[in-house]
Amino acid sequence: MNPSDQFQAIVIGSGQGGNPLCMSLARAGIRTALIERKHVGGTCVNEGCTPTKTMVASARVAYLAGRGADYGVHTGDIRIDMERIRERKRNIVDAFRTRNEEGIKHTPNLELIFGEASFTGAKSVLVRLRDGGERLLTGERIFINAGARPKVPAIEGLKGAPFLDSTSIMELSSVPEHLIVLGGGYVGLEFGQMFRRFGSHVTILQSGGQLLEGEDADVAGAVAAILKQDGIEVLLNTKATRVTKERAKIRVTVSMEMSNESWDLDGSHLLVATGRTPNTDTLNVAAAGVKIDKHGFIQVNSKLETNVPGIFALGDIKGGPAFTHISYDDFRILRTNLIEKGNASTDGRMVPYTLYIDPQLGRIGLTESEARAQNKKVRVARMPMTSVARALETDETRGFMKALVDPSTDQILGAAILGLEGGEIMSILEVAMMGKLPCSALHNATFAHPTLAESLNNLFLNFES
Repeated sequence: MNPSDQFQAIVIGSGQGGNPLCMSLARAGIRTALIERKHVGGTCVNEGCTPTKTMVASARVAYLAGRGADYGVHTGDIRIDMERIRERKRNIVDAFRTRNEEGIKHTPNLELIFGEASFTGAKSVLVRLRDGGERLLTGERIFINAGARPKVPAIEGLKGAPFLDSTSIMELSSVPEHLIVLGGGYVGLEFGQMFRRFGSHVTILQSGGQLLEGEDADVAGAVAAILKQDGIEVLLNTKATRVTKERAKIRVTVSMEMSNESWDLDGSHLLVATGRTPNTDTLNVAAAGVKIDKHGFIQVNSKLETNVPGIFALGDIKGGPAFTHISYDDFRILRTNLIEKGNASTDGRMVPYTLYIDPQLGRIGLTESEARAQNKKVRVARMPMTSVARALETDETRGFMKALVDPSTDQILGAAILGLEGGEIMSILEVAMMGKLPCSALHNATFAHPTLAESLNNLFLNFES
């Protein structure tokens, strides 16, 4: 074998865990190869966080412009230029991607290889190069960060219809007349509200009894109420059973689980947002002996080790919380253990997240239903955003704040902040949880007035009896 194809470490996939990992390994003197199939930066930079949040920002500007008269500001007719929105999104993605790629290319001991990777053994990977030809690489350690892609559900006629997914919907050059969304999770709700603000009629179909199935019913219900207030049609307990193309329309046949009622919905566009599937099907992980679960996710232990010594997995491909910040924390665990000779693991890891509808939903720790299921005694603090001075001053009072507190220690166990900059307020609570502060520390803290953080003074005055 050519010595240039022999590496001490191989990283498959340049996502938010793979990029910093390959550079850290290389800087530690470990000869490393990074294999990337398409674009440096992974889902987050190219199809996820970065592009979607640029478009969410455009949608928020449209929303605020439409409310201008509420603030005494008259803006005139509002027009949506989807081509300009798309261009702005593309420019920001290109800038992020280029910066990442340049950082990799200028890191000593690191080779970036564009191509499709597949295992041929526990220490060997075949790369079908993007520009033609093949390379067979060997690595003492191999790290799989190949991510996931939108799932296509088994619905009659769907594969023959021109449906959109979370990537292709961002390339539209015009506003859909009527967008039908399959799925009431993060992707469906963010795009649903976004395109409603751009001017589309939007219908969201959710097969379960509530949106955001992992959240408490009161939180999910409040989110649904906000979306309905924005003019979005939300249909719960409703399944799509068939999809057909009818001239310029897409027809979705739906059935309601509770009544067995069935009818047709006609829309101009269909967004499928029913989850993601791991990219293990092209990796031939069986050749390396790596175990996957029934959904194709790679099985790892708390130190991100697979069942095969020397092979690790990080990010979305291993299942679990599919968030960029979790992928990055996976990198930190591997860096700590393999480079710094520490003893880090995923045990007890906090998983904060934010749903970027408007207002945001920031979440940390246990939900109330999870706490009850674990027979934990909790006190629930709750306060509407109409009681938050900053929200009143900005006239953005939709939502509420909710926190769970251990009555024996007064420590915060979890929180849901549905409100203006909910993710930022949640982060303050997360820091308090990390420091094991009692809720009284926030109740008695001196926060600048009038900030959103100041609302935490009053939240912990409002415990349910």
